[in-house]
This record gives sequence, C-alpha cells and structure tokens, in this order.
Amino acid sequence: MVHEPDPHDAPLPVEPIDRLVGPLERFMHVEAAGGIVLLVCTGVALALANSPLGDAYHHFWETEIGVQAGRLALRHSLEHWINDGLMALFFFVVGLEVKRELVLGELRDPRRAALPVVAALGGMLAPAGIYLALQGGGPAARGWGIPMATDIAFVVGCMAVLGPRVPAGLRITILSLAIADDIGAILVIAIGYSAGIHGVPLALGIGGIALVLALQRLGVRSFGVYTIAGILLWLACMHSGIHATLAGVVLGLLTPARPYLGTTALGDFLARAAARLHGDPGERAADRVARMRTLRRVVRETVSPLEHLESTLHPWVGFVIMPIFALANAGIAFRPADATDPVALAVAAGLCVGKPLGIVGLSWLAVRTGLARLPEGVSWAALAGGGALAGIGFTMALFIAGLALDGPAREVAKVGVLGGSAVAALAGMSVLLLALPATGGDSRVHRTGTSTSA
Repeated sequence: MVHEPDPHDAPLPVEPIDRLVGPLERFMHVEAAGGIVLLVCTGVALALANSPLGDAYHHFWETEIGVQAGRLALRHSLEHWINDGLMALFFFVVGLEVKRELVLGELRDPRRAALPVVAALGGMLAPAGIYLALQGGGPAARGWGIPMATDIAFVVGCMAVLGPRVPAGLRITILSLAIADDIGAILVIAIGYSAGIHGVPLALGIGGIALVLALQRLGVRSFGVYTIAGILLWLACMHSGIHATLAGVVLGLLTPARPYLGTTALGDFLARAAARLHGDPGERAADRVARMRTLRRVVRETVSPLEHLESTLHPWVGFVIMPIFALANAGIAFRPADATDPVALAVAAGLCVGKPLGIVGLSWLAVRTGLARLPEGVSWAALAGGGALAGIGFTMALFIAGLALDGPAREVAKVGVLGGSAVAALAGMSVLLLALPATGGDSRVHRTGTSTSA
C-alpha cells in the first residue's frame, strides 16, 4: 500500500490550489485507480471505433506529425509516435521496476525468487505453446508472443477490489511474477519482433550505452544530461531495427538503485547547518543562495535516482501514457465473426487457459522437486486464481500484436486480447472469491510500480 506523507510534517502553507489538487492526488494513490482509467479509455476507444465516427477515429491516429531540420526529417503517424515514443517511457518505468526488484525486491534473493520466476516461465511457455498448437504453420503463427505477458495495472486493480482477503504472500508472488514476466516480454520483443539489424545505428546505440556508463563513472548526476543521452539512444534504436522502446528498458536497468548519500549523512549535514539555516542578517544574498543550493542537492542525493524517477514518472505512465495507448490501440471495429476467428480464439485460449495452466503446472513441479515453496497462507487454489488473473494481458499483448501481425489478423488478435483478458479477470476473481476466506490476509505489500507494467 502507498502511504501519503502527513501534510502537517511539512512547514509549507496550504494554498487554495492544494485543496483542488488534493482529491486528485488521493485518487491517483488508490491501487485500482490506474486500472479504472485504463478501462474507461478502452471503453471510449471501442465506442468510437464502432460508432459512425469510426473512420474519423482511425484516420486521426494515422495523422503524420514530425520535425525537420534541413535534410534531416523525422515524420511518423500519431499512432507510431505513441507506440514507439510514449511507450518508451512506459518501458523505461518497466526497466526501473525490474531493476528495483532485482536489487532491492523479491527477485534479489534466488530462493525467494524461485517460485515467481518459475511461475512466470510457465506462464509464458504454455500460452505460446497453445497459440502455436492452434495456429500451426499458418500466416498468423508469428503472433505466438501475444498471449505471453501480464498487465500489472489490471491485476493490481482486481486484487485491490478483493481487499485484505488476499494474503500478502499471494500479492507478492503474483506481482513478482509479473515483473519476471516483463523481463520475458522484453526478451521476446528484442529477439522475436525486431526488424533487420542495421549496423551503423546499432553501433551508435551501443556507444550511447557506453556514454551513459561513462557519465555515471564520472559522477555526472544531472537528469538533463541523461535525458539527452537517452533521446540519442532512442533514436539509434529506432533506426537500428531493434524496437525503439527497448532503449527505455536499457536506461531503466542502468539507473542507480541506491542513493549517493545515506540518511545519516543528511542528518549530520542538517545538524551542522541548523544554526546557519536561521539566517544571518549580514549574510550576502549570493551566500544564502549557495547554501540553499547545497542543501537541496544533499536532500536530493539521499533518494536514489531509481526511486525518484519511478515515483515521478509512475503517475504519468499510469494516468497519461497507458490511457493514450489504449485510446490509440484498443479501438477495434467488432464483427460477429471476429469472436470465432481462429487467431482470436488462439490468443484467448493462450491467456485464459495457458496462463493459469503454465503458472500452476510449473510451480507445482518446482515445489515438488524442492526448488521452491508456496508462500505462507497461499493454497494451490489461491495460486490458480492468481494465475488466472495473470491472463489479463491487455497493454503488452496489444503492443506485441501490433508488432507481430498486420492487417485484419492484427485486429482479430486484438479482439482475442480484449475478450481473453476479460474472461481471465472474471475467472481469476471468481476463483479467488471461492478460495480465500471472507476476512483475513494481510494487505501490507510494497508498491510495484506502474502498474502499468505489462
């Protein structure tokens, strides 16, 4: 759960704008809020796509925009800018979440990470296998990666609806599983859905990574400098054949997870500066500004860059980028025949059947062989319910569908994503309602990012 700071702890006066923004901030701290906004935007996109405004809706996202400087031009459709540009920020936050879990979270301890990692592996292999079994060698076989990923935003939302009856062990396992799932999805995109590799841009991209590492070694701590380096890396990836969003993942993984200064250093600094902070009537303005700048820097350096960026970008990803992505990608013009199309059925089967089957099956094997153990208070039925919830693919599944397939097959696959995710949500909630007691559990669990993450 996210605990808001007590406003009485801050010596700042309460302004009229604070009374207006406060309710919005409280809403954005509710675990299910991101999923609610995403669901609303999905409904709007579907309504527009299936209304008389459908053609105008699709033409709007095809609008070309770009920049030009002399002979250099960068022009793409609005949908392309969203899927390759804004989603790079989404993947940057995913990279931050993965780095946090690997360094500070559940995945840092191999013994504790065993169950989520094994479960995530099963939850990727089984859906892909079911999809390929149903598609065989057909033209849509390239879509095997579509049902492999989990959408954290909706999973968190569903568990938040169930409240404290969901045990902390199950929450941590499913959310850690989703993080491990993100790692798998990143590898799938990098290996399975990258275009032909172009040597010069790829070399420039590798040089961009080396530049970021060199800046870190030199002690450069300006977010502006790293933003410029990140944009250059993104441009290099865009032209290299590797999907541009992977630049965000790389930058997220390179972000330091530990603060430069500890809280003890801040306390010592404040103790020494306490007398001077009250000000000296004879002090020059330039000296006072310099002292305040030093204080601000010391305070900032007690928070790791990863924590600062994740807390800053999380609301933007959850409440701006992902809803815009849904508006641009979830608008599908339904036809009755689409629901029974083999591609849609293969995607839905992968999400609804493959996910829980793979998660529970490989988890059972890991527990049986002693490689892992079930968390305290988590039964196999509860894990099955969590595995069913993991079948909510949505964001990443829609994203991979756009990479893997073209034309009618892509739109039909999106129908399978939406239908399969809806069935997975209902099935997971139903199983958990039956498997978990009406009260009990422990809702205290650390926050896991975007939940956006796919």
